[in-house]
Amino acid sequence: MLLPIVALIFLTAFCIFLAVYLGVVEKQDSPKAELRKRLQRMARSGASGIPEELRSEIVREATPADQLFARLPLTRNLDQKLDRAGLKINVSLFVMIVAGLATVCAALVGLRTGSVLFGLLAAATCVLIAKVFLAVRAVQRVDKFTEQFPDALTMIARSLRAGHSFTTAVQLVGQEVPSPVGELFKTAYDQQLLGLRITDGLTNLNERIDSLDLRFFTTVVCINAETGGNLSEVLDKLSMTIRERLRIRRQVRVYTAQGRLSGYVLGALPIIAFIAFNLLNPEYESALIKEPMGIYVLVFAACMQLVGLLVIRNIIKIKI
Repeated sequence: MLLPIVALIFLTAFCIFLAVYLGVVEKQDSPKAELRKRLQRMARSGASGIPEELRSEIVREATPADQLFARLPLTRNLDQKLDRAGLKINVSLFVMIVAGLATVCAALVGLRTGSVLFGLLAAATCVLIAKVFLAVRAVQRVDKFTEQFPDALTMIARSLRAGHSFTTAVQLVGQEVPSPVGELFKTAYDQQLLGLRITDGLTNLNERIDSLDLRFFTTVVCINAETGGNLSEVLDKLSMTIRERLRIRRQVRVYTAQGRLSGYVLGALPIIAFIAFNLLNPEYESALIKEPMGIYVLVFAACMQLVGLLVIRNIIKIKI
């Protein structure tokens, strides 16, 4: 039992040291690192407008760790997930942080329970929490983008009516609108300055954020660039449609507030009751904590609780 503990402690220390080192190096070289990450992300995602020779050269310049993580099934799309979550860290640093936390949790749970299986389950739980964290951050970023996007469309339409070019309108959005809309449009404008067509730059934004409204916008812009037409009027109608959909979504959230509150209460009540009983009378739940069968019962109860919460979430979730 001593050898696995020593190995876990060594692995934890190594992961923490490597994560700190990667973070310091990335911070010292932040402008170049940010540009390098953008180029590698565009090259790996198959973004349009990049010659194949340049794409291959950019991919070859990636660090050995990033190349390794790009080939592994579990971390193949991690770079895109980090970008969609709005996290400005590289894949290597994120993997080292998650690996360090998973190792620490595995060591603590393994020492507490005396079971290697529960230690591995704790490590797997940490990895699952990291994936859920990225998914939640990506959804929050999309929601914030959707809230800001109608104002950005209105700004572009008014700039076009004032006689400005479409490229100037995109630059104005990148300067005036907060992140994430402003950041994404600024990236598209910067790519246009480097020789990429503005339509290709806007189309590449679909790889960085999963927004149906943005796909509608880029489709409209691409069609207008080929056929012509009153782009400002189309953007005004698209902006009105998005605002109406947001209004309906807020109304639905009001109607489903009771169901969401019930889910929160049902999810928190068993945990609060378990902690309260454990503080008031520790012997009352000692069998669940000290006995192996009791630990299995707790794990089964936690899994069933999670299943119940997912069912409630799917019932009250109405996609608009």
